[in-house]
Amino acid sequence: MGKVTGFLEIKRKKWPTRPVEERVRDWKEVYLPFPQDELKKQAARCMDCGIPFCHQGCPLGNIIPDWNDLVYKDHWREAIDRLHATNNFPEWTGRLCPAPCEGSCVLEINDDPVTIKAIELSIIEHAFEEGWVGREPPVLRTGKRVAVVGSGPAGLACAQQCNRAGHAVTVFERADRIGGLLRYGIPEFKMEKRFLDRRLTLMEKEGVSFATNANVGVNVPVAELRDVFDALVLAGGACHPRDLPVPGRELVGIHFAMEYLTLQNKRCEGDAILDADFITAEGKRVVIIGGGDTGADCLGTVHRQGARSVHQFELLPRPPDRRAPDNPWPQWPNVFRVSGAHEEGGERVYAVSTQRFLGNERGHVQALQAVEVRMVREGGRVDFTPVPGTEFTLPCDLVLLAMGFLGAERPGMLAELGVKLTERGNVWRDAHWMTSVPGVFTCGDMQRGQSLIVWAIAEGRSAARGVDRYLMGKSDLPAPLP
Repeated sequence: MGKVTGFLEIKRKKWPTRPVEERVRDWKEVYLPFPQDELKKQAARCMDCGIPFCHQGCPLGNIIPDWNDLVYKDHWREAIDRLHATNNFPEWTGRLCPAPCEGSCVLEINDDPVTIKAIELSIIEHAFEEGWVGREPPVLRTGKRVAVVGSGPAGLACAQQCNRAGHAVTVFERADRIGGLLRYGIPEFKMEKRFLDRRLTLMEKEGVSFATNANVGVNVPVAELRDVFDALVLAGGACHPRDLPVPGRELVGIHFAMEYLTLQNKRCEGDAILDADFITAEGKRVVIIGGGDTGADCLGTVHRQGARSVHQFELLPRPPDRRAPDNPWPQWPNVFRVSGAHEEGGERVYAVSTQRFLGNERGHVQALQAVEVRMVREGGRVDFTPVPGTEFTLPCDLVLLAMGFLGAERPGMLAELGVKLTERGNVWRDAHWMTSVPGVFTCGDMQRGQSLIVWAIAEGRSAARGVDRYLMGKSDLPAPLP
């Protein structure tokens, strides 16, 4: 541990951000680089605990105390080696992960946790600046071929690990660019796509092949992949959005969040999208239904498009400012949070349920009717009951549904393969990440359900070990998850 009394002497410092009035006028990232001198002080707060509970919170098994200590001692080269040992893409997790490791930090018992996420991102960006991050092609090729379907973080992690084991890997993506939700779900202000492209370029140099506009089960026959490749990995994500089946849902102006975010990301990429096809919040009264990360992504996008007003609905009650008695450390702290998008404006409305949408004579949404609800727990189940007399009507011109996802899309690839599904509708897999179909593996949200980027990368790494073991009889690849 670098500084024995660091956690007593130094307080947590907030990650610096660009001023709100500046950043809402462009699509550049919200957060600024953490000054190195201050970052070393923040790393000094790490206690190098005898039992580092930050490991409990991190699905990747990142060796967090080690690289905190190395940053404090100014040993940046060793820090990136330690970080890359468990995480293929720290430049993405450092920007997008909600940092469950910080919720499990021992300091979080009675103080603010270590700024683990900021330290992680600073390590990888410093490494890129110094030229320490380069291609890592395998020494030998095995002659085996692996197809990875889906180019989100799970698919890309699996592809990189399989390639480093010596297998020839091709990643199939149904969109026109590689990246999955990293490309078209995450707004530019959370992660500029140059950081995605930078890593993809390295992967290509390492030998990974990418095929875009390749929708397996639609324009790419499943049987063809089975004939050409020795193993197939399903990493297509949980893309089936949760709908809101209430009266008026068919009105014009009501859209799924991903439909909305994808179009804006395409414009940020420079694609020419006709105004008639584009969904914009400019000058409109917007309601975002869903209070999670996707809802916040919509909120930040709405601000930058120049919305007239924004309300964000959440079915659950407002979280407390501090941990509740039934939410003890080291569980993920269910507390009130303010993201960069929330700092920029908009009204957050808690414990409310939308009952119907109202339209004008042209069939366009112009208002919604909602009611306050009370959360009730009975027999282990949670239900929401309307509170009489709390009904209200809110004018709106654009409604964005950001209520999460229900699992993998069934038609096409999954149906053709005939893979077994779980009770929750996810793809079933065994202890070695193989599905019910021999030679076909799965990882990420497609088998887990909607989750975090760190889970996706950890599962991609684990699935790669399963593939390597299947093809070679054994594997030396690390496996962070059972």
